[in-house]
Amino acid sequence: MTRNHPLPSRRSVLGGAALTALATATGAGAAGAAPLAPPGAWPTEFPLPDGFLPEGITIGAQPFAYMGSRADGAVHRTDLRTGRGRIIHQGTAGSASIGLKLDRDGLLYVAGGGGGTARTVDARTGSLVTVHQLTAPTGHFINDVVLLGERAWFTDSRAAVLHGVPRGRGRGRGVRSLPLTGDWVQTPGVNNANGIVSAPDGRGLIVVSSTPGELYRVSPATGHATRIALSGAETVVNGDGLVRVGRTLYVVQNRLNLISVFELDAGARTARLRRTITDPRFDVPTTAARFGGRLYLVNARFTSPQTPETAFSGVAVAL
Repeated sequence: MTRNHPLPSRRSVLGGAALTALATATGAGAAGAAPLAPPGAWPTEFPLPDGFLPEGITIGAQPFAYMGSRADGAVHRTDLRTGRGRIIHQGTAGSASIGLKLDRDGLLYVAGGGGGTARTVDARTGSLVTVHQLTAPTGHFINDVVLLGERAWFTDSRAAVLHGVPRGRGRGRGVRSLPLTGDWVQTPGVNNANGIVSAPDGRGLIVVSSTPGELYRVSPATGHATRIALSGAETVVNGDGLVRVGRTLYVVQNRLNLISVFELDAGARTARLRRTITDPRFDVPTTAARFGGRLYLVNARFTSPQTPETAFSGVAVAL
């Protein structure tokens, strides 16, 4: 068990200067921008607006984190160097932004939760680019997303299916529904498929099923799922967000307030538990994203009152 970083002072996001659009996570920095400070000097905690209800986080090549809101689908961008940020994409009543991923072209792919949608948002301007209605708005929960090849693959926690959305600003070749077969077990009435990442070989997908807590390798060509044998851990129950760095897989287990760190074999058929990471600042963290030698997580605080006055934050821990 590894504990990281003492609790720093809270920095307010209200009234902070707007971030320069040219310095967003698209790979192009602003001309004349100040050099990056050593990551060790950057904040390890940053506040989000009260009542934001965060769930997902993504970070690109530049030090900006994008976080989605379960409350209304808004997207908040934070400068990791200062901890300050602002809303770049305004939400609407009845909308949600759950998992999200940023590509090199500056597009955010956003899972729409119970609304059954997949949206793309321009990370520079915050404008809505496209909306795909993946499922009916009831009985489904579009939860997380990974970018692999020409598609963004979305999980549906309430159905044994993945949804492949063409990448880019056009509609491409259309949405593909991929039923999960093979070893996949779908438990009715609870969240199943949740976090998703690419496999180390770049040809498969790794999906965590929160209940009962299994990892699967899934073929994006056929939907065949192979259960990954866990060594050193009985399950990854409450598994939520996934981060893969080479053959190291980080599994965020939300209500357990910990991250399980596994070493995958080359084919992602087995996973050996190497260690766990926890921190006194964890308050039901859901998803994570890597920048440099850190993991950045959002605290969803599922066990606390979810009101417009509830305070929310993100935290960083060492890899």
